[in-house]
Amino acid sequence: MNTASAVIQVQGLEKSFQDLHVLRGVDFEVTRGSIFALLGSNGAGKTTVVKALSTLLKADAGSASVNGYDVATEARQVRESISLTGQFAAVDEILTGRENLILVAKLRHLKHPGRIADELLKRFALNEAGGRRVATYSGGMRRRLDIAMSLIGDPPVIFLDEPTTGLDPEARLEVWRTVKSLAAAGTTVLLTTQYLDEAEQLADRIAILHEGRILVEGTLEELKRLLPPARVEYIEKQPALEDVFLALVGKTGPTEQDETTGTTSGTDTKDPS
Repeated sequence: MNTASAVIQVQGLEKSFQDLHVLRGVDFEVTRGSIFALLGSNGAGKTTVVKALSTLLKADAGSASVNGYDVATEARQVRESISLTGQFAAVDEILTGRENLILVAKLRHLKHPGRIADELLKRFALNEAGGRRVATYSGGMRRRLDIAMSLIGDPPVIFLDEPTTGLDPEARLEVWRTVKSLAAAGTTVLLTTQYLDEAEQLADRIAILHEGRILVEGTLEELKRLLPPARVEYIEKQPALEDVFLALVGKTGPTEQDETTGTTSGTDTKDPS
């Protein structure tokens, strides 16, 4: 990776809580305008990485920079460069969608808050619902509004910490489309997720975080090449991201059955004749 184009740089990041070692020397870089996924199970350390990068948590060792600013010594500049969207939508249900956006714009002392709100409602396909109270919104609409609120002020970097947790499949697809549009517009996105298909669908590069360490990092195709080539029996099965993840963290997936013969895929079968 070209370090000169990296908007986020993390080197040797460590963090412990008493005797619990959450991060054990994490290294990665994220290039401008890309979607980078930190993929890992619950407790892998994903949220701790995000908190350290957003200056909410001080690392015990290592270094990190966001948009060219050191998170330890230039925290104010880092906070001005980022927006953080947590696992649950931080919206006011009593207010309308438009009122939520206007409130944030005013808190950031921006000119023309109404115009900013209307532009974001249109961008996130919420203009028809903008005058309704957020209490009437679906889960996907609330998350889209939450992300829209986080973009007020045009931060170049956005952190999305498990943005689709608790959403139904339709709402997840809505959020996925929103995240892709952010990167297409030039925003750098650091996404944490425990959903394999989410990383597969969204990320330009994926880092698998397990027990506080990055096991491997690369594009989806690079990760797939870590496993042996597909065996050809009746069909050719290419490895999925799930296969890579389970192999690296030392777990095995469910046994697959050949729908035609009823035999286990990958095992030798004898001709009954």
